[in-house]
Amino acid sequence: MFVTISGPAGGGKSTTAAALAETLGYDHVSGGDIFREVAAERGLTALELNRQAEEDDAIDRALDRRQRAVAEARDDVVLESRLAGWMAGDFADLKIWLDAPLDVRAARIADREDKSLDVAREETHARAESEARRYREYYGIEFTDRSIYDLVVSTARWSPEGVLRVLEEACAAYDPTVDEGGVEIDAAYDL
Repeated sequence: MFVTISGPAGGGKSTTAAALAETLGYDHVSGGDIFREVAAERGLTALELNRQAEEDDAIDRALDRRQRAVAEARDDVVLESRLAGWMAGDFADLKIWLDAPLDVRAARIADREDKSLDVAREETHARAESEARRYREYYGIEFTDRSIYDLVVSTARWSPEGVLRVLEEACAAYDPTVDEGGVEIDAAYDL
């Protein structure tokens, strides 16, 4: 089974995807890790790399090509990134969206990155606007459009363990023989 986990920064994607992959015995591929590695290689913060990506679409497109290649070639994977559901398209068996209110997400990021809540909130908001603008421009994707997802979960409502249990149940209940199909995604983007 191929599972994608998408959502905004601080929504719990990385934590949940890693735990779900471990539970299922699948590989975990993280778009966020790849993005942060690229930023660190260039001596930049994620926000600074986002700003560069506004001027150089090759940054986003290269990362998105990697996701698409994983989706086309692999199975038994949990692919996690902002656009994982969109990039995997119809290759994904289950597309999951994780979210939480901005203040919750900013607090998580502030804690994770050892910065003030105000700075984390401002950066998270700026990053979200930057990414949404680029996704719309590059691919015609409205990032907040949740209609392509099979399951939408608020990570502010449950503990990480509770969210994991919800997703484990969804994966266990999935039966491709009775799947009447999700929303078709034409993922033939110009990557």
